[in-house]
Amino acid sequence: MPRYKMIVLSSPTEGREAEYNDWYQNTHLAEVVALKGIKSAQRFKLAKQMGERETWPYAAIYEIETDDIDAVLKEIEEAAASGRVGVSGAIARELAYAAIYEESGEPVRRD
Repeated sequence: MPRYKMIVLSSPTEGREAEYNDWYQNTHLAEVVALKGIKSAQRFKLAKQMGERETWPYAAIYEIETDDIDAVLKEIEEAAASGRVGVSGAIARELAYAAIYEESGEPVRRD
């Protein structure tokens, strides 16, 4: 079965970072992982910027396993539209970015 990573880069709404972090970690991740095909989700906070280009302060990586990535994305959209997956006002939606990547090779690991 094909495996994907959904990468979401985001920022909190100004002045609402604590609310953003609480909602994202304690509500949003569980709502998304409850959807069919989503296997796990983990958040990351920017530790060090490489290069001069501006970036997002937070990232979330969702692991997806499915034979139909379009159906999973449709379910995410429908869940957001119906309220099964909530969207907090503490996330700066206009600044968020998401992309889906399909695995294209085995991990290379150091022994």
